[in-house]
Amino acid sequence: MSEAFAFTPANKALAEKIIARYPAGRQASAVLPLLDLAQRQVGGWLPRAAMDYVADTLAMAPIRIYEVATFYSMFNLKPVGRNLLQVCRTTPCWLRGADKLTETCRRKLGIGLKETTSDGNFTLVEVECLGGCVNAPVVQINDDFYEDLDPAKLEAIIDRLARGEKPAPGSQIGRQGSAPIGGPTTLLGED
Repeated sequence: MSEAFAFTPANKALAEKIIARYPAGRQASAVLPLLDLAQRQVGGWLPRAAMDYVADTLAMAPIRIYEVATFYSMFNLKPVGRNLLQVCRTTPCWLRGADKLTETCRRKLGIGLKETTSDGNFTLVEVECLGGCVNAPVVQINDDFYEDLDPAKLEAIIDRLARGEKPAPGSQIGRQGSAPIGGPTTLLGED
């Protein structure tokens, strides 16, 4: 796959629409969405040929593309499994059990960090803040966020994914948005 790359006709049309959002002379601003589009087309990672293609499309030096792709953790520079499990490691998630979630994944899947299961179904990584601190701990799986997790809930999600099912994302304890656990506690009545 890393020998050659070109956008599919549909993705080429989408890339042209994305580039057109930016003023003349500022097309390089489309680098993030074009890298994301390329990564999605390849199946979750960016081979060098795809990065070079985006560089050519945006008339940028390839090194500038490599700098972007290596800076952002959302870009994968080697193949990943069909389900990319990203365990948040930032302080709120860590305080609420992220270590146990990572260990659950390691044990259940039989892989370490930055490894992929032999069937190509799961890859495990740790990342910095996923932005769901109030509903910590959080794991992002592909494009979905699973919040308010514990080891048993995460195992159930992994089991469903292994069966080809799509678990409902969001809070796994039924919390609405980022409301407090148990619902509102103030302004419930008149003084």
